[in-house]
Amino acid sequence: MKKNSSSAKKPNKKPRKKNAGNGRRPWFWKLFMRVSAIGLVLLACWMVYLDAVVTSRFEGRRFEVPSRVYARPLELYDGAGVSSGSLERELALAGYRKGDGVKPGSYRRNGGHFIISTRGFRFPDGSEPRRTLSLNIYGDRIQGFSVSSGESAAIVRLEPARIGGIYPAHKEDRILVRLEEVPQLLPKALMAVEDRNFYSHFGIAPASIGRAMLANMRAGQIVQGGSTLTQQLVKNFFLTRDQTLLRKGNEALMSILLEWHYEKDDILETYLNEVYLGQAGTRSINGFGLASQFYFGESLKDLDVHQIALLVGMVKGPSYYNPRRHPERATQRRNLVISEMEDAGLIDSAKAARARGLSLGVSAKPSYSENRYPAYIDLVRRHLARDYKEADLRSEGLRIFTTLNPAIQYAAEYAVTDTLPRLASGEVGKALEATLVVTAKDSGEVLALVGGKDPQFAGFNRALDANRPIGSLIKPFTYLTALEQPDRYTLMTPVQDKSFTLEFDDGRRWQPKNYDGEERGEVPLHRALSKSYNLPAVRVGLDVGVPAVIKTMRAFGVVTPISEYPSMLLGSVAMSPVTVAQIYQGLATSGFNTPLRTIREVTDSAGRALSRYNLEVDQVADPAAVHLLQYAMQETMQEGTGRSAYYSVPKELTLAGKTGTTDDGRDSWFAGFSGDLLAVAWVGRDDNGPTALTGATGALPVWSRFMAQVPQHGFSPVVPDGVSYHWVNPEKQALTDEYCDNARLLPFISGSEPTQRVSCSGTLERKIRGWFEGLFQ
Repeated sequence: MKKNSSSAKKPNKKPRKKNAGNGRRPWFWKLFMRVSAIGLVLLACWMVYLDAVVTSRFEGRRFEVPSRVYARPLELYDGAGVSSGSLERELALAGYRKGDGVKPGSYRRNGGHFIISTRGFRFPDGSEPRRTLSLNIYGDRIQGFSVSSGESAAIVRLEPARIGGIYPAHKEDRILVRLEEVPQLLPKALMAVEDRNFYSHFGIAPASIGRAMLANMRAGQIVQGGSTLTQQLVKNFFLTRDQTLLRKGNEALMSILLEWHYEKDDILETYLNEVYLGQAGTRSINGFGLASQFYFGESLKDLDVHQIALLVGMVKGPSYYNPRRHPERATQRRNLVISEMEDAGLIDSAKAARARGLSLGVSAKPSYSENRYPAYIDLVRRHLARDYKEADLRSEGLRIFTTLNPAIQYAAEYAVTDTLPRLASGEVGKALEATLVVTAKDSGEVLALVGGKDPQFAGFNRALDANRPIGSLIKPFTYLTALEQPDRYTLMTPVQDKSFTLEFDDGRRWQPKNYDGEERGEVPLHRALSKSYNLPAVRVGLDVGVPAVIKTMRAFGVVTPISEYPSMLLGSVAMSPVTVAQIYQGLATSGFNTPLRTIREVTDSAGRALSRYNLEVDQVADPAAVHLLQYAMQETMQEGTGRSAYYSVPKELTLAGKTGTTDDGRDSWFAGFSGDLLAVAWVGRDDNGPTALTGATGALPVWSRFMAQVPQHGFSPVVPDGVSYHWVNPEKQALTDEYCDNARLLPFISGSEPTQRVSCSGTLERKIRGWFEGLFQ
């Protein structure tokens, strides 16, 4: 009985346990399966999202490439006007290095003798090949110019200096390179150091990651990374630099997706253009193409082994291994890379030893820095805004060829920085600011622009945005309006230098005065202008009509509002220095309104022309009347308010110009031109405070200092049809003989010359004496 009862109990217990274990799973397994399924769905959705991010960002235009702004190219040929100093400065500006003159991008100088090895350049109108040039400079002129190697040419254009750029909002800069254009040693060295299995892995390298994790665990800190080049590209291209598990996971997934969609060479080329290799102010140096220029001043294809090794070594830490700040670290890192290249069989031991023995070879200064001429670039951007969207300028890699002349810009900056401290002392001296605008007289090309006493300051641009009363600079336009009526006005016409009072309908009174408070009675018109008397200018302006004077100014390019109050005849009109340069351009070109230009041509990144900005002229005034005015402006420089310019400028350089002063010297102006250049100078204070400076004691010294530095021709205008010169006696309003007392040779619009004639005693004796004097001049 016991046995039977025992056998009956056993089947009742064990089957329950067996059924509990096999017939029903624990609840957490079901939950695990559900969570896993949901996780896989979410992962799949997340992969779809990441895939879309990868493909959309990687397809089409992969980079936002800044527009590059270039100066005008320097043309070298026999007889070209250039000094040794300005040539050397321009070579340095273009990134040329002083050396043997054999390697492209280098030059050798011995006194006035130069050997220059050019890099070549793709201009809008064709490519300029590499050449080696030999030339001598004597008396600021090139002599003995020859091409010692390369394609022969009588005129050679140097690569234009890159003077700035228009950068994307994220401030990245790069020079795009194609994989086939890169020295083969560069990608091989990069893979030897950073990712030896690049062409065999699928985006991530588990073995490398494992080794890195083990090394980091042993060291107790991060001492080794396991990222592939693909992962590094994903991190730079798509992600932030945050060290989180989520970011690392995204990096791995996106790397796999990138490798799935694109060829290895495509990924490698993108890496070469994307990798971060340094900082230049607020912009980052991305890619090996720009890094080569930034650190060596050379094209990537011209780099040697030790230079390639340095750039590859900097991938690990551009700031830590910055060769300019930390040359010892950079040298150690470079030599380590050279050893890696030797171990990988990329170079032999002899070449490795020689490379390790060389200096870093880094240029003293970056060949490309922030915008060198911020005020000028500001004007370029405003001109570009007429035809291009800001987004395109920041991202399409346009090449913008400007009219800036580096030698003239240097002279303009020096004139401002050297002269301004001499004009005043104390608080007034500290507060003084100045601007200088220089254009080519005949073409209206803006050659130089200084926006303030600190030319490198990228803030308020006074040359464009400081709208200040122009004072007596308005007088030439008043007198031009009058001279266009030759039946009423000539240069000899007497005008009244006497005070008067105007009373307006509302009872207000206005009584203009001369700057010196003097009155001279009746004076000829040409003297009233050259001496800048106020009272005659107002009288003439009221006579021809304020609206007529405004119409003349509009024709010459003024677009801002002008009040019709009589006070505008003494320069209460506010203008910027650039606007003044615009209207004086028409006076310098005999009445042709020539819009100012800063841009010659714009091309896309491949060199295809997009826009050409050719010379435009519009005749807006009678050339005959303008010629008379130019005579009076030349007299201003010889006998009038501008004569102190010849303390600095050679006496033989014929100039024409006009001073301008406002109340209490708040604004000091000078505008004038030679045969080649027109320049406008302004001196004043940002707070509009008094300076006690006049146009002759403030702006004119700045203007003269500039003009004295630049080789140029004197102003010698062609006499237009309908103008003839006559010897006259202005006091008697009559024709006279050349050798008479008070005789003056004046131009007249035909038919407006005097009809009366006065003679003088001793005419024959004076003629004979003049004839003998002429023999010895």
